[in-house]
Amino acid sequence: MVEQQAVWLVMGVSGSGKTSVAGALAEATGGVWLDADDYHPRRNIERMTQGQPLSDEDRWPWLAAVAEAASRARGAVQAPVFMACSALKASYRRLLRERLPGLHTLYLEGDETLIFDRMSRRDNHYMGAGMLHSQFLDLEPPQAEADVFVVDIRADRAAVVAEALRCVHEQRGAVTR
Repeated sequence: MVEQQAVWLVMGVSGSGKTSVAGALAEATGGVWLDADDYHPRRNIERMTQGQPLSDEDRWPWLAAVAEAASRARGAVQAPVFMACSALKASYRRLLRERLPGLHTLYLEGDETLIFDRMSRRDNHYMGAGMLHSQFLDLEPPQAEADVFVVDIRADRAAVVAEALRCVHEQRGAVTR
């Protein structure tokens, strides 16, 4: 029987660095990364582009599509899968864990002022800095959940990626002991 590959949820509010950290982790480990934003239906993107926060009803089909993509990737490669996905609420993460047994979580934690500043400087993203507050209103931090690693994002990108990679290696070590 082939061992299931690890799937990592790299989560946090928009602008926390999910995409860049997940991509860097995949590169460092020979894994693959998925950007949950690629699985939003057109309607969700249109709403966010217009500055309208998504509802739970908007998010459920999107999360199901993300979980399905991660499951397919897990079955197709012999390497970890890193999934960049906001997964702001405990109920969203519960759905992902139900569909992706053994899911590990990296929570990119930062305060609203820091992330707003970073988002204000980025171009070409449908999620504008003006929508950030709604993300913090929805955020249910996962620290009390099982198998969660918290990474403080105040440091520069290289240090954040190094800390995230340390967490991945720490989890791998725990599994092999």
